Parts: sequence; C-alpha cells; structure tokens
Amino acid sequence: MSDRAALLKGIRAWLVLFGVCLVLSGTTAFPLVHELRWTEDLLNWLSVGDHLPSLMEWIGRVRAGLDEADANYPFLLYGTDWLAFAHLVIAVAFYGPYRDPVRNIWVIEFGMIACAGIIPLALICGPIRGIPFWWSVIDMSFGAFGVIPLYVVRRKIKRLESLTSAVGGAPVPA
Repeated sequence: MSDRAALLKGIRAWLVLFGVCLVLSGTTAFPLVHELRWTEDLLNWLSVGDHLPSLMEWIGRVRAGLDEADANYPFLLYGTDWLAFAHLVIAVAFYGPYRDPVRNIWVIEFGMIACAGIIPLALICGPIRGIPFWWSVIDMSFGAFGVIPLYVVRRKIKRLESLTSAVGGAPVPA
C-alpha cells in the first residue's frame, strides 16, 4: 500500500469514527426524557448516590425539570430535537473530507473551531443557566476530546497534501 493510500485510509477511518460519535451524541437528544429516567434508575441501582450525592441531586433536579416540561410544556423539548438534528447535519458535512480530504480540509478546521467554542460557551452560559461547574467541565470535555481526532485528521491531510503536490497534484480518489 502506498503512503498516499495509507494516509487516505487513516483519514477516512478517523472521519468515520468522528461521524459515528456525532450521530450517537445527536440521536441521544431525541429521547431525552426517557434516557434521563433510565440513567437515574441505573445510577440508583448502582448506589452512585452513596458516593456522589451532588450528582444524584443534579440528575433528580434535571429529571424533574424535564418531566414538567414534557407534561406541561412539551414544545420546550423541541429545542433538543433541533440540537439532535444539528449533530446529524454536522456529521453529514464530514462526508466532504471523506471524499476529498485536501480540498475539504476547511471542514476539519471548522470542526476544530467548533470544539474550541464549546469551552467559552460552557463557561459563560453554564453559570447563567445555573449549571454546576463540574457539569460544565463535562460539557467542555466534548470539545477537548472532540478536537483530538480532528487534529490527527488535519495533520494526516497536510501530509497527504504534500505527497499529492509532490506527485504533480494528482487528485485524491473518492
């Protein structure tokens, strides 16, 4: 296997992983009310409250809020449907770099910027919305961990670009 083919294979594997993670994180926003009930039941079954009472208090508070919204104001949950949809749409955008990584490196860079943007969003909006700081740290970790595969992909694309230009600018196969 040539260096170009190996790089392309690695880029595509990372992009598939990243896309699958985006789709999974997005689709979990659709059944939020049920997921939170299952999560609370599981955490109670595991006796997590004995070790992390503040986590259980937070989960209970969020569940009560979601239950009330679901029962009396279901239109509020429409916002999480849009959140899920946005994740799915963003995942589709990564098909461009999958097909032609060099030409579509901007999608990777856009994703890296979005990952960086999670941190100020969580630090600013978390306190405004009454989110505990430790939960904001969990939210920020999505950006911190999400940027890692994108950084790896960007480096691989830059190497692929240099190999491609060294062989006369041959296009990367789809």
